Amino acid sequence: MIVTDLARVVIVLAMLFVRATWTLYLLLTLETIMAAFFEPARNAVIPNIVPTEDIAIANTLSASTWSFVLAAGATLGGIVAAAFGRNVVFIINSLSFLASAWFISRMQFDEPHRDGAPPFRMRELVDFSPTLEGIRFIRRDPRLSAAIFIKIGVGILASCWVMFPIFASKVFLLPGLSIPRNTMLVTSILAGARGLGALAGPLCTGNDGSQIRMTRLVLIGFTLAGVGYLALSQSPTLPWACTALFFATAGGSITWVNSATLLQLNSEDRFRGRVFAADLAIAMFTVALSGFLAGRAIDSGIDVRKVAMAVGGAQLLLALTWIFAMPRWTRT
Repeated sequence: MIVTDLARVVIVLAMLFVRATWTLYLLLTLETIMAAFFEPARNAVIPNIVPTEDIAIANTLSASTWSFVLAAGATLGGIVAAAFGRNVVFIINSLSFLASAWFISRMQFDEPHRDGAPPFRMRELVDFSPTLEGIRFIRRDPRLSAAIFIKIGVGILASCWVMFPIFASKVFLLPGLSIPRNTMLVTSILAGARGLGALAGPLCTGNDGSQIRMTRLVLIGFTLAGVGYLALSQSPTLPWACTALFFATAGGSITWVNSATLLQLNSEDRFRGRVFAADLAIAMFTVALSGFLAGRAIDSGIDVRKVAMAVGGAQLLLALTWIFAMPRWTRT
């Protein structure tokens, strides 16, 4: 986690010198690769930091912290970019990764599966046998096999990052602002509403550690996200759109938190990192695919409102599918 944070300091600072589009794509790809190392590790160590009975609470606090930073960062980022330019935002962003690395360096926790393990060797980076072993572990447990696909729904919601600039530049136009400044400001406002929803969702639902209750919360999360995006597709004004996004993202956050907790509670310590690596891989593939499809649809002339409606419909379809997976927690 520390290495990936330090790498992202350099990657984000390099964006200050971007002059060609392909360079930006390369840097964003590298930043995403670093996140692919960081996030599974972060999720995997939570059960090593807190007692089993506090895992649900820890995930709620983790999601709440992340959501607060998203809401504050997205809103302030848009304001700073509109006022001082994007370079200032890149510098602040890089410093945030440096701060993260410093905080993590001060942590100490035990990893039982590493007791007696041989020293790390570089050739392990190209040894995929542990990954295959992790996949076999997931397939043995019907609950893991179901929970590993929950974040498909959250991945689909990430298509909002394609829709936000379109809503901001063509739908929700504020008086007195040029199109570029309106786009930056409205995009940041929409992202802020999204962040507030992600903050409120897990805090409002709570969690008593019951896995059956978590499966019901996942169903509620899918439903809220679906209804929220259907409402976004019909929103006449920016405040209505922010309200719809608030509830939609609250649902997505509920789904995310309970998905992570279900995976942690049903994974052995030595497999947990591999489980979350597979979990993130599925989520990121969905993020990439949904973003690509949303972009192609909008480029082909499909109204952004219809794209939002399709996202809402997909969430409700996932809610229906999840109903058939829920009995796995009552039979095992």
